[in-house]
Amino acid sequence: MAAPVGGGFPALEPGAAPYGNFPNYSRFHPPEGRVRLLPAGLLRSLFPAAARPLLGLDVGCNSGELSVALYRHLLGLQEGEGSLDQPAAGKDLNLLCCDIDPLLIERAQQFSPFPASISFANLDIMDSAAREPFLSSYLGRFGRSAFDIGFCMSVTMWIHLNHGDSGLREFLSLLSSLCTYLLIEPQPWKCYRAAARRLRKLGRSDFDHFRSLAINGDMAERITQILTGDCAMELVCCFGSTSWDRSLLLFKSNGSNHEGRESSGQEQ
Repeated sequence: MAAPVGGGFPALEPGAAPYGNFPNYSRFHPPEGRVRLLPAGLLRSLFPAAARPLLGLDVGCNSGELSVALYRHLLGLQEGEGSLDQPAAGKDLNLLCCDIDPLLIERAQQFSPFPASISFANLDIMDSAAREPFLSSYLGRFGRSAFDIGFCMSVTMWIHLNHGDSGLREFLSLLSSLCTYLLIEPQPWKCYRAAARRLRKLGRSDFDHFRSLAINGDMAERITQILTGDCAMELVCCFGSTSWDRSLLLFKSNGSNHEGRESSGQEQ
């Protein structure tokens, strides 16, 4: 996802965004196309007796429009509600949003309506040397070791194309270890082919791993198999598909190693 071009942020041809860091993504895949699929009161149903605040992690947030839309929807806030210094919302949910593109993160920070409870950070989630101290520091502020819920919206393809089959498995394993619940929107295989075509049309080198990917075909099914078979997660619900043919899948960790769940997801 991304923001409209402007405000000094450079426009890129679609094929020139090899990590999915499109500067005008929300123009053709608006946030409403996802959030309308999610039921009202989702957080209350998942965490009926949780201590607050809940902690959320949005990986690949781009310029933040979807992050903010998810935040509003999960807390039942109408468009326009909230102010630049609203602390009350953060009592229910604190959301950490990260992306590989520093310019898009700068834009997200500039226009965030909830700076007290939504944090935007420039981070390559696949760089363990940068990731581990950063996430540990954030979680440590709340005395936690894991997030209650994670969001991975149209990110898996870019991890897969840039890091290969092993990178995709590593990424999914990481998310399952970090989050009690995981809401994920995998890109279908046709999007892989389209991304590769865009690069070729621009005369750029193909993605390093595209032609050697053994994990292919029905990507929602393949990712479900990895998460349930290798990552100790269970599929809770499919909330349906967007108008651009991407499923929203909710998984829950079966593991017992989430201190975050133990401290916030159980009855007090």
